[in-house]
Amino acid sequence: APNVTRRRFLTALVTVSGAAVAGTIAIPMVKSLDPTAAAAALATTTIDLGPIEPGMQMVALWQEKPVIVVNRTPEMLATLDEAEQKGILKDPNCNVPQQPPYCKNKYRSRVPEWYVGIKICNHLCCIPHYRPKKASVAPWWLGGFHCPCHGSMYDLSARVIKGSPAPHNMAVPEYDID
Repeated sequence: APNVTRRRFLTALVTVSGAAVAGTIAIPMVKSLDPTAAAAALATTTIDLGPIEPGMQMVALWQEKPVIVVNRTPEMLATLDEAEQKGILKDPNCNVPQQPPYCKNKYRSRVPEWYVGIKICNHLCCIPHYRPKKASVAPWWLGGFHCPCHGSMYDLSARVIKGSPAPHNMAVPEYDID
């Protein structure tokens, strides 16, 4: 009987010690995921849309992430319907919540002409290139974003194209347009 009591005591001692070590390691790791003070200070970013000509883009930093703003032309907007009609999109209706509710539309924006999105491929967090010209990536390419690292492709609303390694559309942050 004394061996059983001693065994239980040692098991409890090792379990408590292991939990203490795990907690000591886990707490700093979890805290490292919090945004830095500098990133938190950038919670709001104001961008002047005036200099962005139709068809052009601008990238700004927001919470240490690149945010792309694209002034889409009527021709560019027409490619969004074309992509849906061809059935080349993984999530054309934006069912995976990668955007605020007011952007759950084919434009993925508050105003059709203006696309605002986080310019990070959700496959392996690479930075996709803005490729608005048709056939500039592939013969069937309608224009959009192309991640050269692993080949993920998105339309001009950053909706992921079938066959891409990226699992879903690129993220859209909360934003306002004045």
